[in-house]
Amino acid sequence: MQTDTLSLTDNLKKYFGFNSFKGEQEKIISTLLSGKDVFVIMPTGGGKSLCYRLPALMSEGTAVVVSPLIALMKNQVDAIRGFSNQDGVAHFLNSSLNKGEINRVKEDVRNGVTKLLYVAPESLTKEENIDFLKSVKLSFFAIDEAHCISEWG
Repeated sequence: MQTDTLSLTDNLKKYFGFNSFKGEQEKIISTLLSGKDVFVIMPTGGGKSLCYRLPALMSEGTAVVVSPLIALMKNQVDAIRGFSNQDGVAHFLNSSLNKGEINRVKEDVRNGVTKLLYVAPESLTKEENIDFLKSVKLSFFAIDEAHCISEWG
């Protein structure tokens, strides 16, 4: 996985304004950036989201984040956009979007603008979405709220 040349701490400061990592975040992020799979269990508020947000921003391509709730996706996208000067840096792709909005999201992903793409589990069952994801450069997949997987079917 090709990444930014700044140190992790420099990138943390650059993208999020934080001076240091919490707990195991730095180790988790380093492992993910090395191309290895990572399974993270942390309490609410423990900083799990940063463990995929920062690597996504540092890596080539778009990270796909599977998230079960539309409201949660919107909150995550709004939070990331709050740290960035570019709205297209994060998008969600789900049933709440109209055709024009879907086309804009896909265009931003194709053009390399989008670093984080939040998708609902059911959207990964649609052939058109699978074909789209196969056609673009992806950095990695993250499963948010993985404890809900058994409910997704």
